[in-house]
Amino acid sequence: MDGAPRFEGQTAIVTGGASGIGFAAAARLLREGARVAVWDRDEQALAALPARLGGAIHAEVLDLADAAGVERAADATARAFGKVDILVASAGLAGPVHPTWDYPIADWHRVFDVNVHGVFYCNRFVVPHMMAHGYGRIVNIASIAGKEGNPNASAYSASKAAVIGLTKSLGKELAKTEIRVNCITPAAVRTPIFDQITQAHIDFMLSRIPLGRFGTTEEIAALICWLASPEASFSTGAVFDCSGGRATY
Repeated sequence: MDGAPRFEGQTAIVTGGASGIGFAAAARLLREGARVAVWDRDEQALAALPARLGGAIHAEVLDLADAAGVERAADATARAFGKVDILVASAGLAGPVHPTWDYPIADWHRVFDVNVHGVFYCNRFVVPHMMAHGYGRIVNIASIAGKEGNPNASAYSASKAAVIGLTKSLGKELAKTEIRVNCITPAAVRTPIFDQITQAHIDFMLSRIPLGRFGTTEEIAALICWLASPEASFSTGAVFDCSGGRATY
């Protein structure tokens, strides 16, 4: 090792990077030498990011449910950086807590628009830029709920299961290239997404974690950055748990 920062000379896109897991990932990528673009719908939070992160970022304000907007953001980021090496697809919605037979249809569609279609659009429009220079790392953020199914959170659970399926398909499609595609399935991590769900549901999620605590954004960011690095060369289409012992398969 020559002591150079792990991501020196590399460029990264982090969706949902204005808060939560995305913010922690963006901060660590910056600290380790990457140039970082943050895509988020919160314009105010994006404007405050350079001061919070202690470094310059390329910001794109967009709703990930807008396919044309995601395509424009991917092209703009590639022009700004000259290439795209890393995509961390972290943005997501929890959606409301209801039994499936009472789940509001509009909320179901909105959760899928962001958690599934948005992740697909990001993968769809970033991959060609990675293929253009023959290298890439994609880390999609799913959830343990996508493997186990949380009661009263059918939209969230189903959407995160879809992210796992997308990751496995794309990883196999790109296996003959130098682009690796993996996902992470965290158990609950205390982030602003908790503001979208009830205390009873938060208590349920905590009760399912054998370690008896929530994960931290820094712990998830550590795994993200390994998967985003050149070291993660023999893993693709894979699912990595970070669940405090909750995962059973």
